[in-house]
Amino acid sequence: MHAVWTICKREVNAFFDSLTAYVLLVIFLGLSGTFTWLFGQGDIFFVGEASLDVFFQVSFWTLFFFIPAVTMGMIAEERRSGTLEILATKPVSDLQIVAGKWLAALGLVAIALAFTLPYYVTVAQLGPIDHGATISGYIGLLLVSAVYVSIGLFASSLTTNQIVAFLSSLFIAVFLHLLFGQMTSILPGLAADIVGFLDLQGHFRTLSRGVIDTASVLYVATLTVVGALAATVSLKSRSWH
Repeated sequence: MHAVWTICKREVNAFFDSLTAYVLLVIFLGLSGTFTWLFGQGDIFFVGEASLDVFFQVSFWTLFFFIPAVTMGMIAEERRSGTLEILATKPVSDLQIVAGKWLAALGLVAIALAFTLPYYVTVAQLGPIDHGATISGYIGLLLVSAVYVSIGLFASSLTTNQIVAFLSSLFIAVFLHLLFGQMTSILPGLAADIVGFLDLQGHFRTLSRGVIDTASVLYVATLTVVGALAATVSLKSRSWH
């Protein structure tokens, strides 16, 4: 665990030693704040209820691009520069390397979401708000982000090119919450139910409504573990070659 924490701190320091973290945080907060306040709260005084639904939907899609941008160089750049091989000479396993980087990227997402908590506090002052649904929505964003980080690390482990890693991560994520969701309307019966269950966006909608569904949590956890293990296997393959 010490090795994982050391790698995590190393990655977090790397984020903030460069402009990467600052630029991405400003973009994320700018987009989420703009849509939340300009488009999400316009009808509070008409419906008499405050809501962060727009924020959650915008954040869901913003993180879709934000996280691949964070993870694209975490392994790819280290493989290109050779620093990954140096790290591999230390008493640390491939799984620990992936786990440390995963924690660091998810930590950056958690920091970004923490900066949006004033939205929650302010909106709650404007009208009655469903606190349970709001907290559940934040949990949903973190769970979805955990999946995106695993996918991003796996994509980054496949190449030494950051752009290829970014596009590969987006391509994989598209299947999880775009194509699967669209296919439910064209497939019959059981097939539609199975594909619908694989739709990540559907599970996020469930969570953002305040429903902590066990099936949704297990699905997201499974995807996260599978992505992390796939990245680990990809790292191990360098020694096979």
